[in-house]
Amino acid sequence: MALRHAVLAALLDEELSGYQLAKAFDLGVANFWYAQPQQLYAELTRLERDGLITGREVVQETRPTKRLFRVTEAGLAELEHFSAADAKPSFIRDDLLVKVQAAERVDTGTLIAQLAERAAFARAKVEVFGTLLHAMRGDRTEEEFLRHGARIGPYLTCLRGLAFEQGNHDWCERAITVLRARQAETPGASAIVE
Repeated sequence: MALRHAVLAALLDEELSGYQLAKAFDLGVANFWYAQPQQLYAELTRLERDGLITGREVVQETRPTKRLFRVTEAGLAELEHFSAADAKPSFIRDDLLVKVQAAERVDTGTLIAQLAERAAFARAKVEVFGTLLHAMRGDRTEEEFLRHGARIGPYLTCLRGLAFEQGNHDWCERAITVLRARQAETPGASAIVE
């Protein structure tokens, strides 16, 4: 997948400015595709040049003029073509896991602190996803929304983000428990095993 497909998918529901797109990525799309704001602005330029999106200027009285973007028919065709291609499996690439892999050779206290920080980040993301899911479905139950909601794609990707971050949180907490228990079994031992 290229960033262009994630941007096209993010623009399906409404016109967005570059700033709004960056916020949308930060809240909803980042659970499956991360991009820096400058990458998004560059991609908007390329997509418009390629005719996959179109932009229009909006003059604002008290703020600078902004540019809103929407997907064109060619952009929808590009998304259709992309969705028909085989999906490649994803892979984990995480520096914290490298540190945990070396748990017996690194400072356990530092590793536990890093795991706790990651667990707190995941817990905060779980709360954000829960709020987003509730906002999307409103007063409907999840099952009712999934059966009758107008656009379930964003909801389903948000569910995946929630599951991912809940899994991160639970794994970090378990790793912390294991490392603390091992530390307690060998009191007075060096934090780094020789």
